[in-house]
Amino acid sequence: MFSTTTQYALRALLILTEESSEGLVLGRDIAARASIPANYLSKMMLTLAGAGLVEASRGSNGGYRLLVPPHDLKLLTVVRLFDRQFAPKACVLGLKNECSDIAPCSAHTAWKNAKSGLMQFLEETSLDDISGGSLELTKPKRRRRTA
Repeated sequence: MFSTTTQYALRALLILTEESSEGLVLGRDIAARASIPANYLSKMMLTLAGAGLVEASRGSNGGYRLLVPPHDLKLLTVVRLFDRQFAPKACVLGLKNECSDIAPCSAHTAWKNAKSGLMQFLEETSLDDISGGSLELTKPKRRRRTA
């Protein structure tokens, strides 16, 4: 549904939410725990820092810290930061013409309710709402196919 970068950003922010009492969190720890490539993480965290959501400190005592209280950081803020193409008005079938109530595609009516629910979820749900407990953010082991 969302780009890989958005998913990674949400994972990293959830880790920072859990570790908020610990001070700065090392990038390598976030990367390992969230299964994010380290160089990908640093570029993504730069974007989050530029948006004022995290603090990034370099050096031997460096790391990342969440600057916005988790209950104030809505998911839509993160989605829009990384998924600039996220357009809830877009046609679910990907038709070039934006479908509407006046000129609906065949899926418009069904998608309209789902889209409304998604937007409401993103607008109302904070990091705090989806955090809690221990995050198990490691990649699942791949199953080998048998003939």
